[in-house]
Amino acid sequence: MKFSEYCQYDGLGLAALVRQGEVTPVELLQTAVARLEVLNPQLNACVHTFVKSAEARARKPLPDGPFTGVPFILKDLLDDLAGEPTSLGTGQVRWYPEQNAEIVNRYLQAGLVPFAKSNLPEFGLMITTEPKAFGPAHNPWKAGYSTGGSSGGSAAAVAARIVPMASANDGGGSIRFPAACCGVFGLKPSRGRNPTGPLEAEGWDGAIAGHPITLSVRDSAAMLDCLSGPELGTGFKIPKPTETFLSQLEKPLKPLRIGVSARPMIAAEVSPEAKAALANTVALLKDLGHVVVEAHPEIDAGQMWADFMVVISGHTAAKVNQIKTIWGSKAAASLEPGTLSAAMLGRSFSSADVAQAKEGWHKVRAAMGRYLEEYDMLLTPTLIDEPARHGVIPPTAFEALQMRLGHRLPLGKLLMKSGLLFSLSERVLSRMAFTLMGNVTGLPAMSVPLHWTANGLPLGSQFVGRMLDEGRLLQLARQLENAQPWFDRRPLL
Repeated sequence: MKFSEYCQYDGLGLAALVRQGEVTPVELLQTAVARLEVLNPQLNACVHTFVKSAEARARKPLPDGPFTGVPFILKDLLDDLAGEPTSLGTGQVRWYPEQNAEIVNRYLQAGLVPFAKSNLPEFGLMITTEPKAFGPAHNPWKAGYSTGGSSGGSAAAVAARIVPMASANDGGGSIRFPAACCGVFGLKPSRGRNPTGPLEAEGWDGAIAGHPITLSVRDSAAMLDCLSGPELGTGFKIPKPTETFLSQLEKPLKPLRIGVSARPMIAAEVSPEAKAALANTVALLKDLGHVVVEAHPEIDAGQMWADFMVVISGHTAAKVNQIKTIWGSKAAASLEPGTLSAAMLGRSFSSADVAQAKEGWHKVRAAMGRYLEEYDMLLTPTLIDEPARHGVIPPTAFEALQMRLGHRLPLGKLLMKSGLLFSLSERVLSRMAFTLMGNVTGLPAMSVPLHWTANGLPLGSQFVGRMLDEGRLLQLARQLENAQPWFDRRPLL
């Protein structure tokens, strides 16, 4: 199949061609692999391929799902495929799982054919994909610029039309942020909607949610139909809706009352370009008949990021300990300074500190519950500014040296109380100013690609909905997609 034809379809469109006998799964896979071989040297979107086993899968009868025969890329974190290595973005860890992650089982049951693993920052901790082990992923819209993180390789592969969608997961913005950076669609589902187990049954205390980054809204809706539902041992028994998410896209959307805020929920400076993108989205919404009111959630921004850091650093410390136990001290010592520093923070806090931080999460959830009683959704920028140049967000060489020298000392509480922790982490935390709240609360949120800057880089608009209200989020996204299409807006590669 020629790429000029392949790139005209989303996932559901390619699957329809397979069902009609116009193309085979093997031919689709070969087209995607050829596209990857041409573009990956300049994008560095993928770090591992398994084409032979993918071809063997494609030649056998595939499950009869909505995406039968469609090529797919898995994120190299959490989305484990039995027999293929998971590196977590590290240099020395190569884990060969004996079983699939449950979400991967559901991807396969939908008929997808995975053939590669995407690039990501180490442990998924950074908001940019610039790991030391594999090198930076380049934004398809402009080389030398960030794809966002942590699902940056997946977003770049989708934007470059290597695949129509790729797996992603989001613990602080890691679906929405790279989707915004790369000009594609990213939905973070409600906590518990999609599986995260069996190994990470409640990743980051429930902050992590998994769902693909897609070119089209309908692909995202159809995938949510395939992925959603409880898994064995889950603490969240969320039933599927009575109507499919895909069918809900065809229903008329009643005018919404949408609150809009450009006030960051973590200390940050929002650029004029991000404010202009937000204003354009507000104008579009009003043209579509929605009521948009400036209204800011009542959230203690300083407390929210601090509580998040207490909980997440504890998970990082546990992961570093696991690596040391399984792969040895050398592998643990080889981790990036930022990872080791985050683990130090986790070792510094007590279980009482974590319990208190989780109470802070509940306060944020209550504040958003009150907000969403008055408004159907919250609209914010996804990014505080256009995607950053490579090297801007990661630690400098001097900062990395400081982190490596101090990672064994229990300095977490001192750094937190003195304000130094925010100063050291500001380049990362400030860019999560609008996305982090969705992970703390578990609310569904999406980034919609509605604006490109004068520099030719994408900026997304974020919508946060009520708990389990993905159907209405997707309805609005489809309406925006029809009003201001982005599918045919492609980077020049």
